[in-house]
Amino acid sequence: MRVIIAEKPSLARAIAEALPGASRRDDGALVVGETTVTWCLGHLLEQAPPDAYDPALKQWRLDHLPILPSRWKLMPRPKARGQLAVIRRLLKSACEVVHAGDPDREGQLLVQEVIEYLGWKGPVTRLLVSDLNRPAVQRALARLKDNSRFEPLYRAAQCRARADWLYGINLTRAWTLIGRQAGHDGVLSVGRVQTPVLGLVVRRDAEIRDFSPKPFFVLWADLAVAQGQLRAWWVPGEPHHLDDQGRLLAREPAAALAERLPGAEGRLTALESHDKRQAAPLPYSLSALQVDAARRHGLSAKATLDICQRLYERHQLITYPRSDCRYLPEEHFAAARASLQSACGADDTLGQWLVGADFTRRSRAWDDRKVGAHHALAPTGKPADLSRLEKTEADVFRLIARNVLAQFYPPLATREVKAEFRLLGETFRARGQEILDPGWKPLFTTRDESPPLPPLTEGESCRVQEVGVEDRETRPPEPFTDASLIKAMMNIARYVEDPTVRRTLREHDGLGTEATRAGIIETLVERGYLVRQAKALRATRLGSALIASLPEAVGRPERTALWEQRLGGIVEQGDASAPFLAALIEDLQGLLAAADASRMREALHSARGEQPLAARPTRGKRRGGSPGKAGTARRPRRS
Repeated sequence: MRVIIAEKPSLARAIAEALPGASRRDDGALVVGETTVTWCLGHLLEQAPPDAYDPALKQWRLDHLPILPSRWKLMPRPKARGQLAVIRRLLKSACEVVHAGDPDREGQLLVQEVIEYLGWKGPVTRLLVSDLNRPAVQRALARLKDNSRFEPLYRAAQCRARADWLYGINLTRAWTLIGRQAGHDGVLSVGRVQTPVLGLVVRRDAEIRDFSPKPFFVLWADLAVAQGQLRAWWVPGEPHHLDDQGRLLAREPAAALAERLPGAEGRLTALESHDKRQAAPLPYSLSALQVDAARRHGLSAKATLDICQRLYERHQLITYPRSDCRYLPEEHFAAARASLQSACGADDTLGQWLVGADFTRRSRAWDDRKVGAHHALAPTGKPADLSRLEKTEADVFRLIARNVLAQFYPPLATREVKAEFRLLGETFRARGQEILDPGWKPLFTTRDESPPLPPLTEGESCRVQEVGVEDRETRPPEPFTDASLIKAMMNIARYVEDPTVRRTLREHDGLGTEATRAGIIETLVERGYLVRQAKALRATRLGSALIASLPEAVGRPERTALWEQRLGGIVEQGDASAPFLAALIEDLQGLLAAADASRMREALHSARGEQPLAARPTRGKRRGGSPGKAGTARRPRRS
């Protein structure tokens, strides 16, 4: 018997449907002829807690740190024991095993650790499925590979999991214990990903809090030209008091010029015109969808993820949602017309957009080279009765369908015009934008750009009709929202100065993954580090105190880049795993040496945030847990 182990039930169903013959249900599996397809439910195994290595480690003590397992142990997740027993039973009758995890680092780990944990010693082949479309799965089944070719990927994923455990367990215990010494009776969780995300918010809040608004002044003039009227803005020169962005810091020069301008005549001295064509936004990855759903519908990142899971699993209206890809397989192009007509035809809004779609048009979205473990989110083609969905489900489905429909619309064509005038020896500038072809834009309610300027001819005269001086102030940065924080996690390289680190972070999709970013935000809220104020996410006093008490590097994203560089070496150059973990342990020992109760006490005392410190009372001894995928330790339970 051949046993195929898929990463999740949806993939198992797609594999079973692609095999020749009818399938029948078995306990935790699907049987098709001589092949049995079973599945994991995400990770069936997790890193064992510290007391699994030594019962004495059940008690949290500084003199136990660092905790460094000499031989790593895994244990079944509590809710996964049943499915693990199913796979164990099937392996006893198997003659061949097929690893069908997602074709990425985490997918390689998830299934292979189960195979090794259950002691399978026979042959293992690798099935790489990135598209659940039946023909694509059939082609993948015909191209099985030797699983040993993916050993470096597995070792890198295993290293990442162990490193996150070491980092999360040791730092969480250390800072919780010095927090107790400083008077905070609660768990202070530290993780490689969650803590830099918290650091982003803490630093942004500090910028807002410490911001001192500075006044500046602008002067505008409404000009009559040969074929209409426009508004131009004065460009003050160097003799005036300007800031580093060229803004005028004294009102007097603007007011003096404003008095002289009414009725003044001038000339258009420079005119630039550029035609631009902008392709439609690509179909969504999960993070890109979370950003737009937060902006347009006020949905939190977790709410959007939960809605997508229902649309995928319960309603079967969209493809796999936890995708980091914004491209679609090329073979989906031929079926797109029928799929979108079926999915969108019953909805008034989507139906209107469907009418305008030109299905002979092929956009850059269809590109096999850019499709990784999963493709972009898209309608499955199942007819959608949006009146039977919750409003938020319908809203999110329309966003997903819209971005795919937009691929069949022409580019947005615009003409951007910049004009420069001379009046009383001073320079005034105006700019405008004319839409030549709206293309895909009517599908999107985006903000309007500059209104068009009237037709202009270089050298033509102008006359001032109205003038005004506006008193303005510099503004602080906006507080993070779910949308902007997800975007910051996706583009974390923007917050790093070192060019090498920036490049690495760009190559590895920033902080967290599509599957974990929403959970990281919710975890920070649940642990009392962040609080929601309307749409804003603000750091609490507790979150600010934690960042202030930690070594600066722990609250910044550079460590993720360093890890990814070394993990990349394991995958691509076959580097050994041991040096990576040895370097981490050396780094960890330095961080633990910086755990200082007096610094923590001062941080707790002086922290500023959006709510008072809220201690979480705990009783009895603390117990450590696995840091999990995001590198965070579980909250200890009472023993």
